[in-house]
Amino acid sequence: MILHVYEMPLDFGASRHGSDMGPSAIRLAGLRERLSSLGHSIERDECPMPSEPQEGADPGNPRAKYLPQIGAACSALAARVEQSASAGAFPLVLGGDHSVALGTLAGMGEWARKAGKKLGVLYVDAHGDFNTPETSPSGNIHGQCLAASCGIGLPELVDLHAPGRKIDPRNICFAGTRDLDPGERELMRDAGVTVFSMAEIDRTGFPEAVRRMVGFFRGRGVDAVHVSFDMDVLDPMFAPGTGIPLPAGLTNREALLMMEEIASTGLVRSAEIVEVNPVLDVRNQTAILAVALAARLLGEKTW
Repeated sequence: MILHVYEMPLDFGASRHGSDMGPSAIRLAGLRERLSSLGHSIERDECPMPSEPQEGADPGNPRAKYLPQIGAACSALAARVEQSASAGAFPLVLGGDHSVALGTLAGMGEWARKAGKKLGVLYVDAHGDFNTPETSPSGNIHGQCLAASCGIGLPELVDLHAPGRKIDPRNICFAGTRDLDPGERELMRDAGVTVFSMAEIDRTGFPEAVRRMVGFFRGRGVDAVHVSFDMDVLDPMFAPGTGIPLPAGLTNREALLMMEEIASTGLVRSAEIVEVNPVLDVRNQTAILAVALAARLLGEKTW
């Protein structure tokens, strides 16, 4: 498979900084070597975002902080992702905070629209990222990115790269969710997303939950799946280097199995791995796990 890797050292979308170093940490953990060993060809490896240190930037609107900077970076990413998907390559995006999903989903959504494909999203995250400026407690855009991709929120985000929503919320499956703001919970319910919370996973058992996730995409009849993986979905015991660590998350074994099972559908066409924060990590173990997750998603198996 031809891979196009896009490093997005963007941390304008979060309160806790350091995730801008995440792409470098993942690269230094051996991403290229691991994926090449699986027979993939990395034909593009670049950073499409303009460079601007956050320390000197004006946050602007307190309900949607750093909107111009995030919009510019994600617009550049969206154009690259659409181009890659249209060329038959697999876009792999390395964050940065989760606001990069605005660009990835905009690019994949426009590719799917033009190609006549139905796009699904597996959103593996402790959080919903389904706030709007009106419901967000923080005004951080990494908590608004998925709602905007579904056509809910600021026009500047909803219409990024192309007018209107990029993904039908009924084709979104959440996994590992365990921290939702009250306002976004209502928005998610109204939008019709499917959520496998950590409580649901514990209730049914992990293998059954993964079976249902795979069945969700088959039942929706999607032609392609984008996997958006936030490292904070993992328990901090396994991924300490992330911006918003929360206890009682997925184990490393569960996450690796989830990636292997969703890869087995043959539907995965793009992915992003975000919120690796080396400042908070221990011996780069979160970035090393991110590489293992990418490898499982792209075909690696133990046996």
